Amino acid sequence: MWGSLACFTRPEMKVERVTYPVMTPSAARGALEAIFWKPQFDWVVEEIHVLRDIAYASFVRNEVNSRQTERVAANFGASGGYDAASDRAQRHTLALRDVAYVIRANIRLRPGATDPVAKYRDQFRRRVTAGQCFSTPYLGCREFAASFGEPDTTDVPIARTEDLGPMLLDLEYEPGGARARPRLFRAHLENGVLRVPPRFEEG
Repeated sequence: MWGSLACFTRPEMKVERVTYPVMTPSAARGALEAIFWKPQFDWVVEEIHVLRDIAYASFVRNEVNSRQTERVAANFGASGGYDAASDRAQRHTLALRDVAYVIRANIRLRPGATDPVAKYRDQFRRRVTAGQCFSTPYLGCREFAASFGEPDTTDVPIARTEDLGPMLLDLEYEPGGARARPRLFRAHLENGVLRVPPRFEEG
């Protein structure tokens, strides 16, 4: 998976967007689900291989302050329209440029699934070969679209090792799905490979 820009925002940055140096597991899972998703299984990301040197791009973007909902639109004027110009702010973004990754992942069947893992694995591979996806995968932000294809022998991780600090692994939703608690892990890049701890408890 590769693209000209990417931004995997660190959660401790409340206003400005500052990216992690590498793709996060949750972003990798979202990209895989954009290519192929079924309710019978979950993607389990195990490793992310960084293929290109880490380089940054800094720029300012206009962003709206409010989340776009019907209530927000109703509060803007008697006509019920939404005026983006009056709800806009300039925010700094520190993004990555010219990125490429190999995502190593497995399929975990959900309870009640009757088809074997091989069926879904082969369907995914056919979709990648054909360039098919349910929605365009992206690299952290929706405007940073990703290209994807099959890995080959030239896809070698970079020779870089560093501590990346706390990184989002997953969101644990309370019963009912109204609130979510983030699960973090201590991320470490070793010779260009980010190894991801298990997302699911076994047993």
